[in-house]
Amino acid sequence: MKNFGYTRHTDRQIDFDATDKRLYQFVFDLEPSINLCIFCGTCAATCSAGHFTTLSFRRISLLLRRGMNDIVKKEIENCMLCGKCQLVCPKGVNTRNVILQIVKGIEKYEL
Repeated sequence: MKNFGYTRHTDRQIDFDATDKRLYQFVFDLEPSINLCIFCGTCAATCSAGHFTTLSFRRISLLLRRGMNDIVKKEIENCMLCGKCQLVCPKGVNTRNVILQIVKGIEKYEL
């Protein structure tokens, strides 16, 4: 095969029907305020750990909804549970409880 100076990338589409949404449903059942998140980024702007790592509650919430639990598991390890994100959230999402419920859900479903 000839090399024309470009390469094909793998498909990055997410099949939402095939993803595991048990963790999101578990968190939603125990902390329904996660559904109020409008992904504004205020939490990410105030996050102390986010200045030094890739931690972002907005990203965690999005990945959780997409069923990408393995990435969520790695991301929450950086959270210090300081609560700054909860204080500035314009919708009143209980972010600390969401993180704690994610940890419990990971243990429950052995992800």
